[in-house]
Amino acid sequence: MTVILVVDDDPAVAEVVARYLERDGHEVRRDPVELTGPPDLLILDMNRLAVGHELRARWPVPVIVLGEAIDLVDLDADADDYVTKPFSPRELALRVAAVLRRARGSIVPAGTGVLRDADLVVDVGARHVRLGDAEVTLTAREFDLLVYLLRNPRQAFSRTDLLDRVWGWAFGDSSTVTVHVRRLREKIERDPTDPGRIITVWGVGYRYEPMS
Repeated sequence: MTVILVVDDDPAVAEVVARYLERDGHEVRRDPVELTGPPDLLILDMNRLAVGHELRARWPVPVIVLGEAIDLVDLDADADDYVTKPFSPRELALRVAAVLRRARGSIVPAGTGVLRDADLVVDVGARHVRLGDAEVTLTAREFDLLVYLLRNPRQAFSRTDLLDRVWGWAFGDSSTVTVHVRRLREKIERDPTDPGRIITVWGVGYRYEPMS
């Protein structure tokens, strides 16, 4: 049975989330002191990120962050997914299932090989990224997003397209894509405020523009 830690200052939110997750067969903890070992997943309100930092310093645990849309866009946190409030508990349960599958390695970019764009080198099989002489640390979802864009250069994708093709969701909150694109730009762009690789296509979404 998977163990999920849910930490939210709003008892009503925590209770609803716990009830849905337990209905799906997960074991839910509401306080870190209840843990006897590493949980399979953390679900944290953005105001309780310190809990996630503390636990991830001990264990490589996937994290879903809950918060208002405007706050999530500006959030500087290494999360595996972001869910905006208010949200459908059932949608959150689907997100949980997707993150757990990814953490177990069942959702990965197909194939192996090395993708190159100028000084950016991505080893798909090893899930390793280098930018020049520096190693780039990406979350699983950031890595998958980068691989998908590299394999489809100069094609414009809407946020809904990317949710479907990278996240595997037929529906969802597109702000998740926005946050991941922003964080990916911070890691691979020379100037994230004026990106040269991941280009915003106004009114559509994003496209990858090769530098080489």
